[in-house]
Amino acid sequence: MPFTLPPDANGILPDRMIAAMADAGLILPEYPFVESQIQPASLDLRLGATAYRVRASFLPGPDATVAERIDELKLHEIDLSDGAVLETNCVYIVPLLESLALPPEIVAAANPKSSTGRLDVFTRVIADGTRSFDMIGAGYHGPLYAEISPRTFPVLLREGSRLSQVRFRTGDAVLDADELDALHASERLVDSDDTDFVNGVALSVDLSGEQAHGFVGYRAKRHTGVIDIDRRGGYAVGEFWEPIAARPDASLILDPGEFYILASKEAVQVPPDYAAEMVPFDPLVGEFRVHYAGFFDPGFGYAGAGGEGSRAVLEVRSREVPFILEHGQIVGRLVYEKMLARPSAMYGQRIGSNYQAQGLKLSKHFRL
Repeated sequence: MPFTLPPDANGILPDRMIAAMADAGLILPEYPFVESQIQPASLDLRLGATAYRVRASFLPGPDATVAERIDELKLHEIDLSDGAVLETNCVYIVPLLESLALPPEIVAAANPKSSTGRLDVFTRVIADGTRSFDMIGAGYHGPLYAEISPRTFPVLLREGSRLSQVRFRTGDAVLDADELDALHASERLVDSDDTDFVNGVALSVDLSGEQAHGFVGYRAKRHTGVIDIDRRGGYAVGEFWEPIAARPDASLILDPGEFYILASKEAVQVPPDYAAEMVPFDPLVGEFRVHYAGFFDPGFGYAGAGGEGSRAVLEVRSREVPFILEHGQIVGRLVYEKMLARPSAMYGQRIGSNYQAQGLKLSKHFRL
């Protein structure tokens, strides 16, 4: 069945259009999609059967394929058919089970899934002939690969595991400051009356402890056991995380190289006709990175989808020097885009969404 877009289409493609792309041969899975693989505004990408340990991260550039670079840089191959452990501070490349045959009017952008980012598993998607990670240009025909580097915990992965997700868009549907202000007036994007909308909705960090019974976050432990990426609720928090209590001065010193889970001060809503993405790092606010996993689906925190505003969980890593965070300090921005159409199911409805109505929350792998 041929795939066509509406005239003057401008926005992010919803779930049913992603399914239609697959039916038309624009998305080419090695095996049929599994349940919940198509999300409201994105598609989960599955790992293939082989991981390649490589000497270093790379981009192929315009005149090379990823497979050619793997042949040059690989140290050894790892069979993921029955599961295998990927060690920390190593770089792996895994061919994905999905490839693309994009039409000239559609581009794709990838991001880690929320649970991936909350485990400090650094992952990016690479395509042949590209100069940048996570960006797949209009008209791209070819395979996709995941670069994976566990930073804190060794992880057990297998063929079919899902670490990344991809969005498809046509045109430019990013809301500017005036449009965000108007949408906030009608939909209440965050529970704040003095929000900054320049370059996206400003989000600040909650270090008061009021939202989490006196705690403000978690710091990852070192030298832990292995985490099975596909196992839900299988691990005790105390084996992997140290809770961080609120300080009287509502501040937190980030130690270089340590990984933290914190939460936004603001409760966020993403209305059904919009999607959002967290800007991962802004050098103007400090030498640290916030939020590895940046996609917020339509309906996130939305009252009509079972939320009453949800905190944005912040995956934070300091860079080279200790850095003091203070309560209410802006740490990132949430960029909103229009959907091309409303999705069939919003975040939190019938798709096993793990983080609807969340506060400070670890990934789905841990039991409290």
